[in-house]
Amino acid sequence: MNTTHRRRQAFYSLPSAHWQMLAEPPFNLLDNFSRVDDAIDVNADIADAILATGLASFGLPVDPYTEDPRQNWRDKATTSDVNKAHSTIRQFYRDWSAEGHAEREVCYDPVLQDLRDEFGERQDSHEEPRVLVPGAGLGRLVFEICRAGYAAEGNEISYHQLLASSWILNHTAGPKEHALYPFALHFSNLISREQQHQKVMIPDRHPGTAMLEAHDSPGTPFGTMSMSAADFVVLYSNPSNKETFDAVATVFFIDTAPNLIRYIESIRHCLKPNGIWSNVGPLLWHFEDGSNRSHHDQPGDESHSAGIGEPGNVELTENEVFSLVERMGFSIETRQAVEERRMCGYIQDRESMLQPLYKPSHWVARKK
Repeated sequence: MNTTHRRRQAFYSLPSAHWQMLAEPPFNLLDNFSRVDDAIDVNADIADAILATGLASFGLPVDPYTEDPRQNWRDKATTSDVNKAHSTIRQFYRDWSAEGHAEREVCYDPVLQDLRDEFGERQDSHEEPRVLVPGAGLGRLVFEICRAGYAAEGNEISYHQLLASSWILNHTAGPKEHALYPFALHFSNLISREQQHQKVMIPDRHPGTAMLEAHDSPGTPFGTMSMSAADFVVLYSNPSNKETFDAVATVFFIDTAPNLIRYIESIRHCLKPNGIWSNVGPLLWHFEDGSNRSHHDQPGDESHSAGIGEPGNVELTENEVFSLVERMGFSIETRQAVEERRMCGYIQDRESMLQPLYKPSHWVARKK
């Protein structure tokens, strides 16, 4: 309805001779609309699978229309719901496709290297360093940290992200089992239609298979993995989480804070003395326009929820962030120089005529 139906209406509103010309080769625009429809259906197969496993995890029936009104989970989707579902499905490209490796390399590899620098290469599973990953999204960084031999705990507040990460981590049958068309809804800045119809296969690395391979290979530990569904500030400021983690890894996360002080307080609270905080990401303050944008892809996409209410918000420069982190009980040990930073997109079509890119900051702070 929102993608091809309205475009067909607009197409047929052109002068008859014009739309007939564009319906013929080499344009074939009507055929292209049908291909987009097919791609939407393929993406919907992933959405249906996520919904099915999500319903099962909550003990809800597939058919929501039951005699028990408490079992009726169906309601009308808001625009925000649709945007969140859309951006969540597309995020599989970034986190779980081979084609998304370039984006992950810039954002995740520095964190893994920081952990190796601090704790060394993991050769056994005894006394696993505990690593917290706030804003874990679809769980790829959590998975990679576990694959490196650390005990990783992801934290996420968005149910869209939580259900999708649970599906990819726990319910996929093998590598490259599911097709995804991440750019099917893109109609602008295209050089060719093949960009729009690029197909990727997910997951590029199957979590279950990776765990079995590690189990069967002596000296290749696979750390324990967990995921919490909660507001980061509320849960990790709780006394039960005081000084429980050896490291905190924040990737494209700190700028989701309306008040960064609360994030820093929570990180300091849950870190052990002398623990490290590894951060990678830009400063696209999500509350700059007075609302929660909550996504680095498009201003209208919202993949995370706002969390607890915050009466105000503030946007800081990178230098101000450094000063605040140090003032609140950390020493910043490493800062990547601006000229050394690599550019990366966020769910970016690398062939597009439009290339919005980030030059993310990377730094490591230690709790005093």
